[in-house]
Amino acid sequence: MTNSSTIDGDVPQRHRRRAASPPGGRSSERREQQRSIETRIAILTAALAEFAENGYDAASTRNIGRRAGIHNTLLTYHFLNKEALWRATAEHFFAEIAAQLGQTAAYDPSLPPIDKLREEFRSFFRFIVARPDFHQFMIRESQPGNPRLPWLIETFIRPIMTRTLPLIQAAQQAGQLPQGHPVLLYYFLVSILTVLSAHSAEIELHSGDNPLALDRAEQYWALVDQMVFAGGGAHPAAD
Repeated sequence: MTNSSTIDGDVPQRHRRRAASPPGGRSSERREQQRSIETRIAILTAALAEFAENGYDAASTRNIGRRAGIHNTLLTYHFLNKEALWRATAEHFFAEIAAQLGQTAAYDPSLPPIDKLREEFRSFFRFIVARPDFHQFMIRESQPGNPRLPWLIETFIRPIMTRTLPLIQAAQQAGQLPQGHPVLLYYFLVSILTVLSAHSAEIELHSGDNPLALDRAEQYWALVDQMVFAGGGAHPAAD
C-alpha cells in the first residue's frame, strides 16, 4: 500500500510542492503566459489589418510580423502558416462579436422584438467602430467564388443569423419593421452600420472630423436608432 504522504515513488509530497514552486516560479510563468497572449493578440490584430488591406492572396506573413512589431520566426511559432493565421484571425474577431452579442442576451425577455434587435445591432455597431478593419476583411472575403466564404458562413455568420432573423420576423409581424425578406433586411441593417468604417476617409475629408471618434459614432447611431428602431414610424404588419 502506498504511503499517503508520498507520491511519484518515494519523493515526499511536501518536497514535491517546493520543487514545483520555486520562489517567483508561478508569477514568472504567469507573466510569460500573459506575454504570449499579448503577442498572439498583436499578431491577430496586425493580420486583420493586412488581410483587410491586401486580401488573402496578396497578404504576407512577413508584413504581418512587421505590423505587429515582431520577428517572423515568432509569428510562425504561434501560427504555422498564412492559412492557419487567417482562420485564427476570423475565429478571434467573430468571437469578439459573439461575446458582445452574448452580453445583450441579458435583456429583459419581455422587451418587444424591435428593442431586442436594437440591442443586438448596437452591440455590432460598437464592435465595427472599434474594429473598422473587420468590415473590409469581410468585403474581401465575400467576393463570388471565394473558397473561404462557405466556411465563414457556416461557422460564424449562419449562427448569428439564426439568432437574429426570428427577431426581425417578429418585429415585422408587429409592424415595427418594413415588410420584405428578413435576410435582405438583415443585410440592409448591417450595411447601414458599416458606413462609417467603409467610408471613414471620405467622410473625414468632407466633414473635417474623424467619423469613428466616439462622439461622432454616437451621433451616427442616434440617426440609425431614430430612423430604424425608434422614430421610423409604424409599418403595416404582415397579413
